[in-house]
Order: sequence, then structure tokens, then C-alpha cells
Amino acid sequence: MTTPVTVGVIANPASGRDIRRLTTHASVFPTAEKANMVVRLLAGLGALGVERVLTLRDRTGVAALVLRALETHAAVARHERWPVVEFIDLPISESVADTHVGVAHMVREQVALIAVLGGDGTHRAVAAHCGDTPLLALSTGTNNAFPELREATVAGLAGAIVATGAVPAETALVRNKRLVARCVEGPNRGREEIALVDICVSRQPFIGARAISDSSDIESLFLAFAPPDGIGLASIGGAWAPVGRDAAHGLHMTFSHASARGREGEGEGVPLIAPIAPGRIERLTMRTCERLEVGMALPLDADHGTLAFDGEREIEPARGDRYEIALDWSGPLTVDVARTLRYAASHQLLRQAAAYGAA
Repeated sequence: MTTPVTVGVIANPASGRDIRRLTTHASVFPTAEKANMVVRLLAGLGALGVERVLTLRDRTGVAALVLRALETHAAVARHERWPVVEFIDLPISESVADTHVGVAHMVREQVALIAVLGGDGTHRAVAAHCGDTPLLALSTGTNNAFPELREATVAGLAGAIVATGAVPAETALVRNKRLVARCVEGPNRGREEIALVDICVSRQPFIGARAISDSSDIESLFLAFAPPDGIGLASIGGAWAPVGRDAAHGLHMTFSHASARGREGEGEGVPLIAPIAPGRIERLTMRTCERLEVGMALPLDADHGTLAFDGEREIEPARGDRYEIALDWSGPLTVDVARTLRYAASHQLLRQAAAYGAA
């Protein structure tokens, strides 16, 4: 019996709804549009041979709307091939644990890839458990430095080409960098957390609302990449020394405290402005900026603050904890949609699929 080509789908129902959306002029990413994106993704996946999709249930309405669309499609659009959708029967905690458990289940089911609808935080949560299962990254979050803003139908076509093995992995897939924070001494020795874009040492002593939304909170930044046209904390690096995703280094930046600016001998540095959140352009004074080389471990001074990963505070270091930050190439594999579709066009894959469908 042939194993059906299977793709996992993680659609974070909470993405695009954090406090940064309330404190700026950014729009909220509604539940209905997330469900519509999943449906459009199904259309692209099914058109080119994906037979089965695994996804998660939720209590916010995304799964319910997708199920309604599936029922409508079955009744009126039988000529369009969609995958069979299975909702994984797992407990719902309405927290990031749902993503962790769901991804681990998908990996055990040996899905060909996992389509992720979310922001940087969602993709970080998926990357922590996906191993070498490739990700099809779609932006539906607040800060979206890692995932692309792309039409889901087109992404579904590219995902199907990859999932069915029609394009070589070395053409379709890209290995990403990641930042790793390790506690090397103290009560939490051995703890390890990853980030796909940035690690921030925040001056806030408590996790609180999690999101880094005020530039005065930023003591230092470690960046895996820094696009000049990006959003979020990585845009700060992009405003001074842009770093590509494929560059063999990242950045380490430090900043003066806002209260110290203007004092003689304090707060000196380079003034920068950057869009640290949608609709929020902030001024910072950069003290230092250095290359962060792959394999280099830098000590972290966070005695009086918190550590934020991809824009969200997560760790309050205990007294005596000493952390190090390193950059490596062990981040997730992601589908390069444009390169995959160029390959499909040059090898007439869509023409062949159309002929097969007509037959």
C-alpha cells in the first residue's frame, strides 16, 4: 500500500493579536482570514498531488471555519482536488504547548513538510521540534522578519512540488541560521533556548506582557540576520549594517539607556531610527556593533533584566545564572517558494500536472 503524500499545517490562532497590535496602528489578523489562507493553501497542495493534510483543532474558530469550507467543497466543487484533512485529536491548552505537541506528532507521522501560518514566535515554536522536516513559512503574525508575506495559493503549489519530491531538495530548500542561548553556570545550568531572528537583553526585570515594544527596554541585541527593509528588532541592525539570511555572520549590538542620553560621558553613540513594531518607529542610541561569527559564543550580561527571543521576553535569569549566545547553521529548513516555482517552470512540471489531471 502506497503511503499518501502528507503535509502538516500549523495555523496559530493567536498570531497577530499581541499587545503591539493594540498600541500601534497595525491591523489585527482575523480568524476568518487565517481560515481562508488554510483553504487557499489546500487548493494549491491538492492541485499538485498532496493527498493528506494533518492540522490542529482550536477553540477560536479557525478549525471550525476550515471544516465548513471542506464540507462546502465536497458538495459543490468535486472537480477540484483537495487533500483529505485530518484534525489531530490532541488536548487543547490554548498555549504554545499546542504547537509543540502538534509538531512533534506531525514529525512522528513523517509529514513531507509543515506549512506554518504565524509570526516569528510561531515559527520559533515550530522550529524547536521540527528537526529536518522542512517548513513552508507564511506570515500572519505581528513581527514577521522570518516568514514571508505571500499568497497561500502560490505557496501551496510550491509546497506540493516539494512534498511530492518533484524538485531536488538542494534546489527547493534553504538551511537557516539560528541563535542559541545556553545557561552554562548557575541554578538553570543546561537550559537552552533558540531564536530564529533575534535575542534581546531587555532592561525590564520581569517578563510581563512579553512583547518588546519600547526601545528604552533594549540593552543589547544578537541578530541572526538584519534586513534593511524588515520590521521588528532586526530592523535596528538593518538600519546600520544589513546582514543577509545567507551571510556567514550575524550582529551583536549594544545601546545606551534613554535616561543617560545627553549626560556628559554617557549615552554617547550613533543615533538610529527603526520600525521596531508595525506603526512604531523608535529612536535608539547605538553604543557598539560587532559581527557575530558562526560558532562564536559570547557571554551575556543579563543580571538585572530579562531575555527575549524573537521579540518576546521569556527568561528571567536567576541569581548566579550565566548565559552564552552562539550563532549556528542548525536552524530549520525552509521552502524557497520562488526558486521552487522557477524550477517547476523550467522543467514543465505544471504542464505535466495539468496533462495528468485532464487524463
